Amino acid sequence: MPKNSTPQIKDPELYETLRGDGASAEKAARISNAAANQGRASIGRKGGKAGSYDDWTIIDLKKRAKELGLTNYSAKKKA
Repeated sequence: MPKNSTPQIKDPELYETLRGDGASAEKAARISNAAANQGRASIGRKGGKAGSYDDWTIIDLKKRAKELGLTNYSAKKKA
């Protein structure tokens, strides 16, 4: 039976950096442990990809600009 049953941080330097950037303790621990196990490069490649605005219609672009609180978007052109 292990003496200490609490979870261990495998990459304390990355954990402290993430905590300093405002990440929760759970999120920082999850990311730092995954980086230690799988390598930082493979963890950095995870995540979604943002789509290109080139494929959006002008109407959709104007809706998105309004959602973001941008002004003067009606004068902008789709380049």
